[in-house]
Amino acid sequence: MLRAKRAVVFCLFLVACSPAFAEQETGYLAVFMEGKKVGYSVHTRSVEGDEVTTSEQASITISRIGIPVTIEMTETSVETTAGRPLRFESVQHLGAMTMKVVGVVNDNGVVDVTSSSLGSEQKSTMQWPEGALMAEGLRLLTLEKGFKPDMKYTASLFSPGIMQAVTAKVTIKDKREVDLLGRVVKLTETTTALNMPGAGEVLSTSFVDDEMRVLKSIVPIAGMVVEMIDCPKEFALGTNDVLDLIDRMFVKSPEPIENIRSIAAITYTLNPGKTADFAIPSTDNQRATRRPDGKVILEVRPAAAPTGGTLPYKGSNPQLLEATKPTRFLQSDNEQIVALARKAVGDTKDAAEAARRIESFVAQYIDNKSLSVGYASAAEVVESRQGDCSEFAVLTAAMCRAVGIPSQVVVGVAYVQEWGGMQGFGGHAWTQAYVGGDKQDKGGKWIGLDAAFKSSHRGGYDAGHIALAVGNGEPGDFFNMATALGQFQIEKIKAERAK
Repeated sequence: MLRAKRAVVFCLFLVACSPAFAEQETGYLAVFMEGKKVGYSVHTRSVEGDEVTTSEQASITISRIGIPVTIEMTETSVETTAGRPLRFESVQHLGAMTMKVVGVVNDNGVVDVTSSSLGSEQKSTMQWPEGALMAEGLRLLTLEKGFKPDMKYTASLFSPGIMQAVTAKVTIKDKREVDLLGRVVKLTETTTALNMPGAGEVLSTSFVDDEMRVLKSIVPIAGMVVEMIDCPKEFALGTNDVLDLIDRMFVKSPEPIENIRSIAAITYTLNPGKTADFAIPSTDNQRATRRPDGKVILEVRPAAAPTGGTLPYKGSNPQLLEATKPTRFLQSDNEQIVALARKAVGDTKDAAEAARRIESFVAQYIDNKSLSVGYASAAEVVESRQGDCSEFAVLTAAMCRAVGIPSQVVVGVAYVQEWGGMQGFGGHAWTQAYVGGDKQDKGGKWIGLDAAFKSSHRGGYDAGHIALAVGNGEPGDFFNMATALGQFQIEKIKAERAK
């Protein structure tokens, strides 16, 4: 279950949703969830010559059934004094693992990206998103537009943590009295509506003083309210309270599901309430239909693996070709991953059989089902042989790609009869692999693979899985799961037993 991944998402939200308006050199904020102090956020800004360096650091510690996990993320941007992007860096300490990404923006708009983990480097290039700003660019835009009530403006902001630009709609409101840990001051209220990739709109609220210092921010995540409040350095970096989020990662089931492996399909009635932009993907394994009353009818029917498909994939579909390439979390060109994939596949040339063999291999390979891992890449999992469902998922996907099988990491919820005293649908990650198509991609299907459930003798992927997002295993993919978990309820379940 995705307990530590919730902390990963929280940190990503904190650094992405923290507008850096002020010229202050350093500011400290304590982070609160459910009224408990769980971490801190630090903003720094410095000017040297014609370069401005801005850094946002966030650290959160949560408990998973008594096991503490600390996630730390730092995003640093370097821009000209005119706000033109020059360089950026993202460092993510994900439990026992560390991932670092450095980007250099060239004059032609091409970004040279270096990702490093476990001493190995991966180089790639990307195009800088047109018009995207970083921290100093946003500060200058705010000064240009003016900091007056009813002022509204839109900006495209680049986040190094998710390596994408997000659209931010900023609204300046009136001044109001705000409680800062017992100190009541009059601050200007601002709201920022962020359109996160695949996650809909996230609305954060900040309170800013006359020097444009952000002294308090409120970010809603998965039905919770996360607050960041300005405070002395000693308090921000001081001892945290213990907060266990196990119940927040579950969606209640309207009824128990008995003998789930005997079920061919399940039709779910999902109620997103008043959330108009609630979205759920349709895949080869699930089909979502939105009714006029706003409710979503979701049929999950695991696709049967087509026969006759061979590996490696030789078609021309751009999406499928993309799903065979290495990424910073799915290092399918890693020598150890390639060797393990070939060992798992053996002499079979059948893509479906190869995918199943990889699923079974990973189920046995990860022998330490540790809850202390924040979020690890496939290469890190190969070394440590530990983790929870997301580590099973990224290694399975990377090994599939290593032998030419298109694959993706899926995040969502899956039914569990009992876990940590809870029953229902818990946050989960698994893999889907494309098999069976000919060179024209006719007859191929994305099939579900769940090495984590297979390792626990659940059997693997089944109709108890509800996908909320599909991607390349990037932490940003968890945004949709984190926002969606607070947006919908499961009202009804209709199971179709296998004949």
